[in-house]
Amino acid sequence: MAAYTTIDDPSAHFQITTWTGNTSAPRSITNDGNSNLQPDWVWGKNRTTAGTDHEVYDSNRGTGTNYNLKPNSTSVEGVGTTYGQLTSFDTDGFTVNAGGTNDDFWNENGSEFVAWQWKANGGTTSSNTDGSITSTVQANTDAGFSIVTYTGTGSAGTIGHGLGVAPKVVLVRARSRISSWIMFHKDGSTTDDDYYVLQTTAAKASQAGLWNNQYPSSTVFGASTDLWLNNNADTYVAYCFAEKQGYSKFGKYKGNGNANGPYIHLGFKPAFLMIKDTGAAGNWFMTDHKRNTFNLVDDWVVANGTGAETNYLNASSVDYLSNGFKLRTTYSEANTSDRTYIYMAFAESPFVTSTGIPTTAR
Repeated sequence: MAAYTTIDDPSAHFQITTWTGNTSAPRSITNDGNSNLQPDWVWGKNRTTAGTDHEVYDSNRGTGTNYNLKPNSTSVEGVGTTYGQLTSFDTDGFTVNAGGTNDDFWNENGSEFVAWQWKANGGTTSSNTDGSITSTVQANTDAGFSIVTYTGTGSAGTIGHGLGVAPKVVLVRARSRISSWIMFHKDGSTTDDDYYVLQTTAAKASQAGLWNNQYPSSTVFGASTDLWLNNNADTYVAYCFAEKQGYSKFGKYKGNGNANGPYIHLGFKPAFLMIKDTGAAGNWFMTDHKRNTFNLVDDWVVANGTGAETNYLNASSVDYLSNGFKLRTTYSEANTSDRTYIYMAFAESPFVTSTGIPTTAR
């Protein structure tokens, strides 16, 4: 019988860290998982101060003030150069500049921060010609994650992602122009024209031919000539995710409108969960096991907004279980009866390791 999972230690591929700013410069933010993790994609947010942007950095594009991108904004890459300022990806974390008078600095004195971190290939990239548009890829095929950069051609085509299996989620952002964050989510789509916009509350939308009339394959994802995905000479970045049993899952569930909400089986104890209503306007709610160390999990950061972390106790709460999660709310943006919600989830530990050891509940 095949092993349940090939990833016994999810912290080798994904970790979350929190810290309190102290203005020291530079400051190393160190992970505390079972494994050392040199991240390749870091998504961070000031938790305590309203009006602060989310920011992402990756090791394909680079570090420092010219490479911030904001998931809650359409800003061009590098705009707002006083923000964030991740300056290096380190062997077990990353380094940031000191805080200043702007609360978006990732070491602003007294502010609380969170960063979600994924491993790709240690910053080592390769040219990929699987698609009609050449891409630069670094892929972690063990964990089903790749970072893809490419230059648009203005002609509908395909872009290689390097995963070897079809991704269930593809998140694309133009770097060189004002643009939206466009997401393909396989379980949240009914056709290959469907998409979501990360920086807004908008419901699922459709645009004919957006993904070049095809679902992502084991080698490529498609792109039309739309400015979001493939405008001539514009630069782009894509983050691609394939499911790995016991480590990641990108699915959907139907709400029941009851505080004793639906249970969603993941096959692992979650470390991170992001939820979005597919059919109505609603926020992208992000929770994790570091900001709430016990159930209920009710400290939410909204991916599409600049607000501080909010506690939605009994409004939009979940239980993190040994093998999935359960909604404990009637809040419309997480559990309205008969409405469909998509999610992205990553593991703290698999339900059963490759050697048959079960995980414990929280």
